[in-house]
Amino acid sequence: MRLVICGSLTFVKEMDVLKTELDALGHETIVPLSADLVRAGDLDLAQLEVLKQAGQHHTLSIQYDAIRTHYKKIAEGDAVLVTNIEKNGVPGYIGGNTFLEMGFAHVLNKPIFVLYPLPNLTYTDEMLAMQPTVLNGNLNKITLHQTV
Repeated sequence: MRLVICGSLTFVKEMDVLKTELDALGHETIVPLSADLVRAGDLDLAQLEVLKQAGQHHTLSIQYDAIRTHYKKIAEGDAVLVTNIEKNGVPGYIGGNTFLEMGFAHVLNKPIFVLYPLPNLTYTDEMLAMQPTVLNGNLNKITLHQTV
């Protein structure tokens, strides 16, 4: 299955580990551009954090047209996997960009898998309406036989 990983840029290292595990399970795994840049050594996590803290991360997104690029990956994939790890004290964190990516996948009738249970946020109800499959950390539960 062609899986597109989505999630906060904070989880770039975890996405790389997931990619390795999913590829070993026979999936073709696509990661966000920022993860590719980190893996290639063209961007380091410290630089990324400096941009985020300065409120300038959008400049990187604009430079690489990262949002459109990732949406094209979602459109070409079979399903998305949301890397929703705890962040800022929020278990299962899903930020704004990832929420938008989930919505895009939903509109395209792509199955949505979330690594852990959904967080308790103001838009949790909307995420529930997308009917994601909660994996509880078990990547072997990924299958295209999800009810859409």
